[in-house]
Amino acid sequence: MPAGEVKVTAKKLKKRERNLKIAKRLVIIIFVFLLVLFFILSIVYKGGRFTVTLDPNFTLRSGIVLYENKDDIRYKNKLYANEIEFMDNISGDWIPANIDSEKDGSHNGENYIAYTFYVGNTGEEAINYWYRIKIMDVIKNVDEAIRIAVYQNGEKSVYAKESDLTGNEEPGTIKFYSDQYAMLKERKHLGPKESDKYTVVIYLEGDDPECVDAIIGGELKLKMEIMEEHVENEKTK
Repeated sequence: MPAGEVKVTAKKLKKRERNLKIAKRLVIIIFVFLLVLFFILSIVYKGGRFTVTLDPNFTLRSGIVLYENKDDIRYKNKLYANEIEFMDNISGDWIPANIDSEKDGSHNGENYIAYTFYVGNTGEEAINYWYRIKIMDVIKNVDEAIRIAVYQNGEKSVYAKESDLTGNEEPGTIKFYSDQYAMLKERKHLGPKESDKYTVVIYLEGDDPECVDAIIGGELKLKMEIMEEHVENEKTK
């Protein structure tokens, strides 16, 4: 075999080995990147699909507190509701009539999330506060058919996205405050040593015309925020 031909083959082999090393390094880099991304996402989504948060600075100034069990009061700045792996559509009429008084903390049922907690005033003066439910993440437009029932001291309000078909509120609901927030309200004059009880129920309304097969596999993450004041321009965000 001519010497020149051997030399060309050797160059090709070296180039192939170099390309293989580069490819291996790229595979390792991609694998590490995906591993880090999975770890970050697992932290972001830790704690279920519904959480409640309280501004700690507001607590220090006013004495407002957050807890989930009236018989075992433990103040926290963040509460986590248990998630459910799968949620099929149901009728709101199937939710137990005593859902608000059933249990403190998480008390999910078949195809719905239910969470009860308390906002208390440990200070010496009456306080005002705002509360809102923020839509953190939506996959496959599942928010088109979701219902969020909020019981405040036994008074029930149901929130839903306005109908894409009519542009009006869904029957028996209050339309979402904005694309970013499902609801926003102010609680005035919570007296010293008093507490407000909240129960939040989340479910897919099967009677909603937009509850279709296309949303199967969708996900929704919500966060309820307890805060001192409302920034007026947030509705336009």
